[in-house]
Amino acid sequence: MSALDPEVANQLAEDLPPDVFRSIISTFEEDLTRLAQDLATAAQLGDQEGYERAAHSLAGAAAAVGAIGLEREARIAMDHRQPEPPASVLPRLLTEAKAALQALHALIH
Repeated sequence: MSALDPEVANQLAEDLPPDVFRSIISTFEEDLTRLAQDLATAAQLGDQEGYERAAHSLAGAAAAVGAIGLEREARIAMDHRQPEPPASVLPRLLTEAKAALQALHALIH
C-alpha cells in the first residue's frame, strides 16, 4: 500500500506551482516533527488529553497532504477508546510518517 493517496498527493503536485508545493511539504515536515515530539512527550507523561490533541492535529496535517497511512495511525492514537497503548502505536506512526515524507519528496523530483 502506498503511503500517499495518489489522488490527493498528485493533485497537489500537479495543480500547485513547484515552489508552493515545496513550501507545503516543508511546512508539513516541520509540523510532523513537532507533533510527533508532542505525541511522544504526552505518552511518556501519561497526558491522555495532550496525546489525543497531538494525534488529532497530526491526523489533520496528514489528511491535507494525502498521507493515508499516517492519518490512519494518528486516528488510532486520538481515539481514547482505542485499546492499543502508545508504545505500540507510536512506532507504526513514525514509520508511516517517514514513508509519507519520502513519497512527498519523490513528487518534487
